[in-house]
Amino acid sequence: MLAECNQESFGFHALGRRDVVAQFDGGRISSDAGGLLLRETERVTGIIRQFAACFTDHRDPDLIEHTVEELVAQRVYALALGYEDLNDHDDLRYDPLLAVMVGKKDPLGTQRVRDRDKGKALAGKSTLNRLELTPVRATAQSRYKKITLDRQAMRRLFTDVFLQSHKRPPKRIVLDLDATDDRIHGHQSGRFFHGYYKSYCYLPLYIFCGAHLLCARMRPSNIDASAGSVKELQRLVGQIRQRWPTVRIVIRADSGFCREAIMAWCEANEVDFVLGLAKNKRLTQEIAGELAQAKCQYDATQQAARVFKDFRYRTQTSWSRSRRVIGKAEHLAKGANPRFVVTSLSAEAFDARSLYEKEYCARGEMENRIKEQQLCLFADRTSAATMRANELRLWFSSVAYTLMTALRRVGLKDTSMARARCDTIRLKLLKIGAQVRVTIRKVWVSMAESCPYRRIFQQVHDSLVATRPMILRC
Repeated sequence: MLAECNQESFGFHALGRRDVVAQFDGGRISSDAGGLLLRETERVTGIIRQFAACFTDHRDPDLIEHTVEELVAQRVYALALGYEDLNDHDDLRYDPLLAVMVGKKDPLGTQRVRDRDKGKALAGKSTLNRLELTPVRATAQSRYKKITLDRQAMRRLFTDVFLQSHKRPPKRIVLDLDATDDRIHGHQSGRFFHGYYKSYCYLPLYIFCGAHLLCARMRPSNIDASAGSVKELQRLVGQIRQRWPTVRIVIRADSGFCREAIMAWCEANEVDFVLGLAKNKRLTQEIAGELAQAKCQYDATQQAARVFKDFRYRTQTSWSRSRRVIGKAEHLAKGANPRFVVTSLSAEAFDARSLYEKEYCARGEMENRIKEQQLCLFADRTSAATMRANELRLWFSSVAYTLMTALRRVGLKDTSMARARCDTIRLKLLKIGAQVRVTIRKVWVSMAESCPYRRIFQQVHDSLVATRPMILRC
């Protein structure tokens, strides 16, 4: 067993005649001073405030030191700053800068009730996990965990934020649907092996409109990729049309969502669709002439060649009607590469090539947004025992993503980082070292003078400060 080490200084390779010595004696220093930009983004959007309103707190208000909004804000800000686990909060509760972001009026924790908590302004992991582990039917009479979540209100939240972000209704929006794997390594409820992903995983459903997240729904993996899509579309479309009754809505997805139930619902509710269609012998024979033409073009130029065909098609049993299909006859160095798309959009509005290349292929951007949420904001940290708790973890990540997207949309607009990924924004703008001093009248945050992105920081600050809070209309 290694002995405990209380080393106070650390010697490094000398700089000429000078010794290089490091010590943990800098006082109250935070590595996340840029998080104040997230706090300002919250002032403008109210995203965390609306998220906290989805919870009901059955605790005795005279016996609590951390409100639900403070607990929720602490968890969301920490995810945005790169702290993925609840265990991290046993150290983060000492950070006065995070306490300022959360809204603690005593950021140094000097006024805590218990002596053992003094100096710790924020909640630890044991308090925060009550958000995840409270039973659905908990009441004020429950013994320990008493903070319940209105899951229907939670599902509406993301669409509310999307609607609030627009000053005026757009003429047309495109909703992208996709499923992805969320690998799990324990024995969580809802654990199944998925043959395509070759692992035990969940299969969450995502719906985006551009960069806006509208739906993140946790599901087991022993289902079809499109399961539950119609129900979510009914809710989303109804919520959107209640505010924007004249907006044109198009849904877009790969062939995993090309199902009669989805297409029939769209046709019955005046929603257009552009969906990938899995190839088969009949479809391939339909574009045989175009495939031969593409091969001739490739042989002549040795460059990838595409020829498109627009035709009507109906399956033998599963479709209720014939529908417009676009066939892409493509020939590459590796050979023929036929692809198909089924759509309700008219040929007058979109010719075959533009519909495939500009409308359908643009759905690939959604996959980048899913990757961003999973890799940068830890949507795959689903190690809780129950699917209900893991879905709440997914939602915490989703709210953190929504907050970062708002920072990118409002604060980073017209800067060189307007299209930067969340982890790039975190590294360059949020992870700034600073000394924090708390006086009677001010909280002084002295950031590193050598920060290379201070000009962008100033631009973002000025944009956020100049933006009025969004009026909550929903």
